[in-house]
Amino acid sequence: MKTLFAALLLLAPVASHAACSPTDFAIKDFKFKSTGTGTGLRLSLSGQLVNHCTEAAAAQVRIEAKDSGGKVLQSKQGWPAGTTNIAPGQSVDFDLGRLFRYESDMQDYTVSVSDVRAW
Repeated sequence: MKTLFAALLLLAPVASHAACSPTDFAIKDFKFKSTGTGTGLRLSLSGQLVNHCTEAAAAQVRIEAKDSGGKVLQSKQGWPAGTTNIAPGQSVDFDLGRLFRYESDMQDYTVSVSDVRAW
């Protein structure tokens, strides 16, 4: 019984999914940029996450780096606002490029909203 109660307490924050869905968020102005050369090459994969839901919530963004044939080379996720909810109609800027390790085969990037929660 104690184990079950402890498990429920641990899962309580995870269970607080927002009434919003990934389609209630939009990603605007997604841009790819690289700076530097060789081992000092840095990626910038930036954009703006906009909350179109009627409630404050946070969203997780997924970026996939693909080769010229569409094969996914790397996939990373991040919460642009961290554990802070974004108010309805508001937005937050993000740059998830630091999560990626550059590969010369990377030719295309796709970005999507993969999860939504209310913190």
